[in-house]
Amino acid sequence: MLDRLKGILFEPRAEWPKIATEPATTQSIYTNWVMILAAIGPLAILATAGETRVQTAVGLYVMALIVTFILALIVDALAPTFGGAKDFVGALKLAAYSYTAAWIAGVFHVLGIAGAVLALLPTIYSWYTFYVGAAVMKKCTSDKAVPFTIVVVLCGFALGLLFSIALSGLGIIPKVNGMPIVR
Repeated sequence: MLDRLKGILFEPRAEWPKIATEPATTQSIYTNWVMILAAIGPLAILATAGETRVQTAVGLYVMALIVTFILALIVDALAPTFGGAKDFVGALKLAAYSYTAAWIAGVFHVLGIAGAVLALLPTIYSWYTFYVGAAVMKKCTSDKAVPFTIVVVLCGFALGLLFSIALSGLGIIPKVNGMPIVR
């Protein structure tokens, strides 16, 4: 796992072909990658003070697991529009591994709002790793990889916002001025 982390974070162009050739299933991607890395942010939230931290951490963890799956469905459905191939496991690999930098940046939750600002750069880097992986994992042509990435990022924003609103409506994550926040 450490070699994969190092590869996807520091040499994504070399790592994506390795990821593409490895046999995987939805279960193996979730148990060996998604469930581990998606827990970093929620664990950081648990380390902070606050009465709703357990609820928030659990809600955000479940949200990350669900959003990753839905985003993979979207990636797979959109791939042919951008010259790519349908392959759900490949789409899940692309969604899961490209989230790596953002999930690791979840550790910044211990810093509260300042942590959200610090997490911005790793999140942008996650978009870059998606872009690099799109051609390899979905066989998307290089000229269509940028618009494909932009559409997927916008879908990811929309999913995150919808889930955040739903979780705040259920009282699972707190609101400030009526908008859900993630500490």
